[in-house]
Amino acid sequence: MAPAFFPDFRPLDFDAGGVRFAGVIGGAGPPLLLLHGFPQTHIAWRKVAPALARHHTLIIPDLPGYGASRPHATTPRWTKRRVGAALVALMHALEHQRYALAGHDRGARAGYRLVLDHPGAVTRFASLAVVPTLDALGAVDHRFAEKNYHWFLLGQEGELPERMLAAAPDAFIDRVFIGMDAESDRVIEPAARDAYRTAFRDPAVRRAICEDYRAALSEDLAHDEEDRRAGRKLDCPVLVLWPRAQEKPDRRSPAEIWRLWADDVTGVSTSGGHLLQEDCPDEVAAALLTTWRDTA
Repeated sequence: MAPAFFPDFRPLDFDAGGVRFAGVIGGAGPPLLLLHGFPQTHIAWRKVAPALARHHTLIIPDLPGYGASRPHATTPRWTKRRVGAALVALMHALEHQRYALAGHDRGARAGYRLVLDHPGAVTRFASLAVVPTLDALGAVDHRFAEKNYHWFLLGQEGELPERMLAAAPDAFIDRVFIGMDAESDRVIEPAARDAYRTAFRDPAVRRAICEDYRAALSEDLAHDEEDRRAGRKLDCPVLVLWPRAQEKPDRRSPAEIWRLWADDVTGVSTSGGHLLQEDCPDEVAAALLTTWRDTA
């Protein structure tokens, strides 16, 4: 996929942390690890990569189990803690001991877990469109559940979600994108949409995604609760991006929530929907570069 979506990048094909990682590497400068969300792959960063690559060496993998990144074993479950450890191993294998990190959606959840579990590794962290799992689940009401039903469908134990997804994978992923305000070809052009559908048709990918959501409702939530009780915080500056269309006057802003987790938080609202880096890539690139241009 590198030539099609990242013409100036080289393929990432590296074994580290129990995962054969796939994706792309490109650019020059201080390292920046970019993590995609559900139901995407590394190509989610295709629109912002050219601007960021002028200032950073970009490492853009598929998350373990997503896309073409293949874990050597599927048990124990790939919690965000386990994903974070594998990503640290990948960055060490690429000779990056310290690096900036930006994550969207599930990638942000793996990203903040990495920061909490590996102090000193991350120089800057950016969360796109999400707040920590503990706070997200604590605020669930019927409106959240209606829009984000997939959290609770995919998180069901057993094989029920896998069997349901197998019946109509394209229809499911298309419905997810509608819920994320990403049905337009302006947000996801046909070639990218086809790539996402192709990845989601793989039963192993669907299984990994279900395990990801199961972990969120169990192990990941427990890890957040432990950190909240212990008063642990992210040890680096945090940039929080969110779509202003999703702001609610009766709720705290994402930046306010993240200030429970970090002492240095900058918040930026953007246009567009949930898929920020695909919907408003210029705004995302500008926010990241303003914060990180001089990151070493």
